[in-house]
Amino acid sequence: MSLEAVFEVKQDVLVVRLRGELDHHEAEMLRDQWKDMMYGNSVRHVLLNLEAVTFMDSSGLGVVLGRYKEVLQLGGEMVVCSINPPIQRLFEMSGLFKIVRQAENEAFALSALGVAS
Repeated sequence: MSLEAVFEVKQDVLVVRLRGELDHHEAEMLRDQWKDMMYGNSVRHVLLNLEAVTFMDSSGLGVVLGRYKEVLQLGGEMVVCSINPPIQRLFEMSGLFKIVRQAENEAFALSALGVAS
């Protein structure tokens, strides 16, 4: 299964919804699309919805971490939501939740970023 990425801008938040497998085969394409959306729009924050991600490896973590660093440079923050248990465990083991905020769903994440859903 490949990866599908859907991007939506809500005020100054880039909402990134992923579906499928985020592995080394898909990471570079996602990184390029994500960067284009971040710099092609007036966004400060990123909301990453991982509800439909069935697999992620270290390449996927690298993409997320790289965009997190870019968001920090913009003076914003990243919130991850709707994360399933296997991906949750990967984020916990990697230490990403020490720097990236987690929310239950998109509505809570948008609220945390100051945007009404």
